Amino acid sequence: MTNKRLQESPSKDEMDIQALIERWAKAVREENRTGIRADHDSEMLMFDVPPPFLSRGLHAYTATWETFFARAEKPVAFDFHDVKITSGKDVAFATATGRCVDIDPKGKREELEFRLTMCLRKIDGRWRVMHEHHSLPAV
Repeated sequence: MTNKRLQESPSKDEMDIQALIERWAKAVREENRTGIRADHDSEMLMFDVPPPFLSRGLHAYTATWETFFARAEKPVAFDFHDVKITSGKDVAFATATGRCVDIDPKGKREELEFRLTMCLRKIDGRWRVMHEHHSLPAV
């Protein structure tokens, strides 16, 4: 396995995964449901902050975004920094810190900094998200 920190320039796989994360985040900002799920495997698993905490499969995953969009400040903020990618021949994971803005049912605005972990698998030459995990620091 290679790690971005251990080499001077990212591998093609790491660049492909970085591009995947950027496409996904852009699709979220644009509320593009097709784009959000484009690089996710049909049997993917997600652990999320708001219920349901576990979503299995693309249909359940897509449904969680409706909750997010209902509470997200417009235009939607969804940006990542400190992205780290570790990749092997056909398995990889990425971690990052993200930012979004939540508007609760009473109208209170809350900027959220959250953690992202993605586990990916290369299938037929294309990286697919198999697992996605969002979490907030405990308060």
